[in-house]
Amino acid sequence: MRALPALLAAAALASTAVHAQGPTEVATFAGGCFWCVEADFDKVPGVISTTSGYTGGTLHNPTYRQVTTKTTGHAEAVRIVFDPTRVSYAQLLEKYWRSIDPTTPDRQFCDSGSPYRSAIFAHDDRQLEAARASLAALQKSKPFPQPIVTAIERAGPFYAAEEEHQDYYRKNPVRYQYYRSGCGRDARLEQLWGKPK
Repeated sequence: MRALPALLAAAALASTAVHAQGPTEVATFAGGCFWCVEADFDKVPGVISTTSGYTGGTLHNPTYRQVTTKTTGHAEAVRIVFDPTRVSYAQLLEKYWRSIDPTTPDRQFCDSGSPYRSAIFAHDDRQLEAARASLAALQKSKPFPQPIVTAIERAGPFYAAEEEHQDYYRKNPVRYQYYRSGCGRDARLEQLWGKPK
């Protein structure tokens, strides 16, 4: 049995480690194929994890096959856990806008239908206000003439997608790049926003 001082020291160390990481926050964005949204946000410093899934619909715990029937109301979305001391929600919103085509209803690039709509799902009043402010700023300064149709909604239940869809771009890099290129995602983003910085 370990001596009490050693146990207390270990507990203090564990407590310090948790405190050092600090509290995390969650953002949820829909921007078409969740493989691509996940890949884009995994590159952002301060993002701790991303999870592909489904939200915004009526069916409890839907499957990919059910969502793709376009009858459940769900959007393919990504839940992002982030460290707010390293990246702010406002910065994530800025990244989000420039990773989607906000001008197409129920469509992103080559994927069409309600599961591929673009939407920001706000988790609290602060996120809702920030999302609306970012939309207003974008409407004022946008570099394209088409209207912005991306929805801003309250976050509801989020259901993680099947394991085969998590980190798809890492597990299947060749297929992922073929899909992303063939879908014209990056070409359209450059047309809308200019070359990435």
